[in-house]
Amino acid sequence: MKQFRRILFALARSTFAGWIVGWTFTHMSFIIPVKRLRETENVIAFYHPKPIYPVHILLVPKRKLPNLMAISTAEADFFTDLYKITQELVVELALEEEGYTLLVNGGAYQDVPQLHYHLVSGAMVHEA
Repeated sequence: MKQFRRILFALARSTFAGWIVGWTFTHMSFIIPVKRLRETENVIAFYHPKPIYPVHILLVPKRKLPNLMAISTAEADFFTDLYKITQELVVELALEEEGYTLLVNGGAYQDVPQLHYHLVSGAMVHEA
């Protein structure tokens, strides 16, 4: 399973594979081999397969959105779910006192061409 995840992550970096990743999150998110922390009609949250923080959770829209710049006002339902899930996880994992960051990468900093957010806490463990 670990090797399969590494292969998927490496493949997901290409533009074509990014399209497939986006399509999969939109139409077949049930086949993605992750332990779901939360899932709604709009968002799936799971631990990062290659974490660089003690707490490192990905929150991904269940529709093809290549990056932050592709979001429109029609995505309000996504943001409602994103922030609701983030708040639930912060409480569940007791991150409020320790501190946490919710971030999104773009451009050259975005490894996979599918919009996703990182909920992280703690000091960075190692460089990616």
